[in-house]
Amino acid sequence: MRVPSKKRQRRGAGPTRNALGRRSLHTLLFALMALPLHAESTATSPSPAPAPGTATPIQAPAAAATAASAATVEAVSNLEALARREAERSLPPLGEHQRLLIGPLDEHFSPERCRGPVETTTPPGGHPRDRVTVELICALPRWHRYVPVRVIGTSPVLIAAHAIVAGASLGEADVRIEQRDLPSLPPGYMDDARSAIGLSVGRPIASGAVITNQMLLGPRVVQRGQTVTLTAEAGGLSVRMMGRALSDGMVNQRVRVQNLSSGKVVEGIARSDQVVEINSQ
Repeated sequence: MRVPSKKRQRRGAGPTRNALGRRSLHTLLFALMALPLHAESTATSPSPAPAPGTATPIQAPAAAATAASAATVEAVSNLEALARREAERSLPPLGEHQRLLIGPLDEHFSPERCRGPVETTTPPGGHPRDRVTVELICALPRWHRYVPVRVIGTSPVLIAAHAIVAGASLGEADVRIEQRDLPSLPPGYMDDARSAIGLSVGRPIASGAVITNQMLLGPRVVQRGQTVTLTAEAGGLSVRMMGRALSDGMVNQRVRVQNLSSGKVVEGIARSDQVVEINSQ
């Protein structure tokens, strides 16, 4: 019996070199094919959540956009300041227990910032002494807004201490001063006893009633419809202008007058024949 040669025994004892090479090649190819799959899985996996307090890349642009938007919108505080300044020019000076209430402004009204000065004006014609409507006007971009302004608080007012009959001469014992809410006061109410003492009562006055100009009789120095001289003190300077009386008035009584130059209606004190003093701020 022929004994196989050593060369043949080695071939039959295990895989050949070529077989080993092919197996190694297959292993390498499998590894190479697995790499893209692993990279794709890594790319699509969710990123870890940011730590608390850390801004994401989207938050920074959003905050910048909000700040830029706020910079292009007219500030509500600026609109309120403009309305307040115009109201102070149109209304009588505030008393110790009074203040202005501005607005409210519509929270949805966000006009674009005006490229020039915002003009302020009040509608022509008379208005109560405790409230006014201010119009804010922007030329570019064009928009306007009406802002209500009213005086809140109390005012000293002359009250009848008892029932007073018509024809009586008003004395110090006939009146007293009380603080009353402004919205409840009638037009022409009097707040200074000195302007009423000595005048005749034109009609019966009930006890506790608010005393007004229309209840008293006296020499009228200003008559409705007549041309009067308006005087005002501003910054140490005396200003005189022409106006038209809208109500009758006795000495030291309030009268409504219209400034013929501006058309504004204000309230002043009749000081003498055809002269009305306007309190300015």
